[in-house]
Amino acid sequence: MTPEGRVKNEVKKQLKLLGAYQFWPVQTGMGAKTVDCLACFRGHFIGIETKAPGKKPTPLQETTLTKIAVAGGISLVIDSVDMAKCLPELINVGTDFALK
Repeated sequence: MTPEGRVKNEVKKQLKLLGAYQFWPVQTGMGAKTVDCLACFRGHFIGIETKAPGKKPTPLQETTLTKIAVAGGISLVIDSVDMAKCLPELINVGTDFALK
């Protein structure tokens, strides 16, 4: 499994443990692009881009994450399994406030 694949698997696991809705769109080159994962938890819309350790989002991915944040959603770039394990803290599940 690739390093990014390990990160994706951990994000999926953490979202499932939280009971969050998650959608991992398969990009086909048609229509608008988005990030790796679109999720919803306790009324919060979450956009997550996963990366291998040390890798950065593309300019298009950054633009998408910014649009999500400006619209009031939570935008995250998760680039390690350890960071993925902190997903509950990153979205601050105990309050209405969430990191962007």
